[in-house]
Amino acid sequence: MILQLTLLLLTTQFAIPNANQHQPDLKGPRLSANDHETTIFIGDQPVLTYVNKETYPPEGVDSVYKRSAYIHPLWSPGGERLTRIQPPDHWHHYGIWNPWTRTRFGDYKVDFWNLADRQGTVRFAEYLEKIEEKNLAGFSVRQEHIYYKKDGSEGVAMDENWKITVQNLEGAAYMVDLLTTLSTPLESGITLEAYRYGGGLGYRATERWNPSNCSVLTSEGKNWSNADATHARWVIIEGESSVPEGRSGILFLSHPENQAHPEPMRMWPPDSNNGKENAFFEFCPIRHHEWLLEHGKTYTLRYRMVVFDGPLSTETAEQYWLNFQ
Repeated sequence: MILQLTLLLLTTQFAIPNANQHQPDLKGPRLSANDHETTIFIGDQPVLTYVNKETYPPEGVDSVYKRSAYIHPLWSPGGERLTRIQPPDHWHHYGIWNPWTRTRFGDYKVDFWNLADRQGTVRFAEYLEKIEEKNLAGFSVRQEHIYYKKDGSEGVAMDENWKITVQNLEGAAYMVDLLTTLSTPLESGITLEAYRYGGGLGYRATERWNPSNCSVLTSEGKNWSNADATHARWVIIEGESSVPEGRSGILFLSHPENQAHPEPMRMWPPDSNNGKENAFFEFCPIRHHEWLLEHGKTYTLRYRMVVFDGPLSTETAEQYWLNFQ
């Protein structure tokens, strides 16, 4: 789906494209794929990579932490890497990803996030679609939430389609749309239990960021210290960068039709990991209330990420969200 944005006149660094007005001749995104991953470029600059082959942890670490079906790296427009995978404090963190944590169905209780518990995992299953249009490139994939049966075999608890598209923006910014479609083959359905972690959109930031050089701001005016468990329409996470502008960041937007919108969040407090390498954020629609997925139905979650170098004002962030309708 090509997302159309309405007219905006703002005296800010970034201009928001309008499909009904003349746009500058921006470099359009393009795809490059191999057996392991798909990368989207703008010009010669990679913007994100989706990994479809299982990534194993470093030698000496339990291979239970392997997984596929995640985005890493995500780069800023100027080439700053903004994501991280397999940090030693949490080997099961994978850039941008969204496994569910506490779930139940039939006689099973399955955690698809904490891989060390050996209850389940998430895997790439197949490519569904390649998207290449003017100033828009992306793809669709099917992922499976796998649970380990008591007899040692495996089953599929949820099918999950990801549709990822990238659009270049005027100025030092680009836009990523992530559409998640969930369904379950289980006749009994599956309940996503209320918990502080699970689903939505999870983000583990670059190890470079910490409370001394990184900031958080939500649509409700919350900061890094008090955002956890609150609700938001959008969140800005930005920090020190080696690009000429000196700062890079991501504006995360939750669509108004998402479950539990404005969505609750899990935001690690600034003193997590002793204040080092600790920027972790998640839109968590089941933070306060469980969610039953019934057999034969589909459920969607839509997120947008505006990735930028330099400053991004609250007024611009708000306008981006207003245009995400």
